[in-house]
Amino acid sequence: MRVFRSNRHIYAQIIDDTRHATLVTMSTKDKEFAAAEVKGKIAQAKQVGVTIAQRAKTAGITQVVFDRGGNLYHGRVKALSDGAREGGLNF
Repeated sequence: MRVFRSNRHIYAQIIDDTRHATLVTMSTKDKEFAAAEVKGKIAQAKQVGVTIAQRAKTAGITQVVFDRGGNLYHGRVKALSDGAREGGLNF
């Protein structure tokens, strides 16, 4: 699972490196994401983590490797990983 964080949004992708294909994606810019319901960037990042975990389960993915993309493991990146773990992903 690859994470990219910009000043406004956070993006997560589950990528299969052997096939060079993106399997599941989720971000705060996704049409299904209701940013108005979730206040604060950290809460939004956690919700992105929970949602990508649900999408991964639907696709049959339970185990991933977490790539924080050079960002420090705190704040929004940590919240996203905590949400993904709560959603059922193992890493």
